Amino acid sequence: MSNDPFGLPSASRRGFLGTAAALAVGGTFPLVAPAAAKAPLSKTQPAYFYRFMLGTAEVTVVSDGPLPLGDPGASFLGVPKETVYGMLESSFLPKDNVVLEQNIPIVNFGDRLVMFDTGMGFSKMFGPTTGRLAKSMDEAGIKPGDIDDIVISHAHIDHIGGICTADGKPLYPNARIHISQIDFDFWTDEGKLGSPLKAFVEHARANLMPVRDRIVFFKDQQEFLPGVQAIAAPGHTAGHHIFKVVSAGKSFVFLGDLTHHAVLLTENPRLEFAYDSDPKQAVQSRLKLLGMLAADRTPVMSYHFAWPGFGNLAKAGDGFRYFPAPMQMLPG
Repeated sequence: MSNDPFGLPSASRRGFLGTAAALAVGGTFPLVAPAAAKAPLSKTQPAYFYRFMLGTAEVTVVSDGPLPLGDPGASFLGVPKETVYGMLESSFLPKDNVVLEQNIPIVNFGDRLVMFDTGMGFSKMFGPTTGRLAKSMDEAGIKPGDIDDIVISHAHIDHIGGICTADGKPLYPNARIHISQIDFDFWTDEGKLGSPLKAFVEHARANLMPVRDRIVFFKDQQEFLPGVQAIAAPGHTAGHHIFKVVSAGKSFVFLGDLTHHAVLLTENPRLEFAYDSDPKQAVQSRLKLLGMLAADRTPVMSYHFAWPGFGNLAKAGDGFRYFPAPMQMLPG
């Protein structure tokens, strides 16, 4: 047996010690050519859906694509523009362009598939990145014909835009459409076609009138579908609602447009938004309902927060703080 503490044969031991000695006086190991792989840039992203369980129901969030609003100082009002820009910069967000998401939850209750809002559809009013809903659903393996119910928070262009094609063909042939009658009546009123609301009214009529025979109106506090309850949140529009979704004792609230931004309108809910029909009433709805959700620790799904828009709210000073929930990428 060798007495060498390294267990090396004598020749190997001499080589090893020689190398060690060389290093001790500044020597180096023999040079090895570095890897020089030139992998091409992939320039791709994963599919645009996210799936999680809510009790015994399965929630699939799909996106209609980012919606850029442009200068936030022109949309978020009631304070100097510099205050709005400062709030964004302190949250590491650009101040020159506010980009909203369009998070659309599709809830599989086991016996029915319920979708909340439908995106911009064929309209490119806010640029080319919207109108992705059909592709996102295809990536998630959900067929339009499988949707049983479409729940609409309000009749603005980015929420009802994906119900029909530009030539009036319904995209969801088997779905009933649920909306408040106040919003339906207001946004389909032909008398408003000569007003500044013309584009919104035209788009609402193009998407809602072809499916008029399948529209069902809900009321405040009504559980109009099993596991789906309407909660009035007027101000953004007169008939704007949010929805509590419940399965096997678990729940979240789909916020619609109660607040458009996780910093603006949430941390300072008294800010006003340019697209609100009644900004003062919208502020009161935000204060009341965000306060209720924060106090009850009810999870929320926001239509416009950063992807995928699911998390919790907590009271913070005169406003609220949004805490995005970690995405769970593995089942179980």
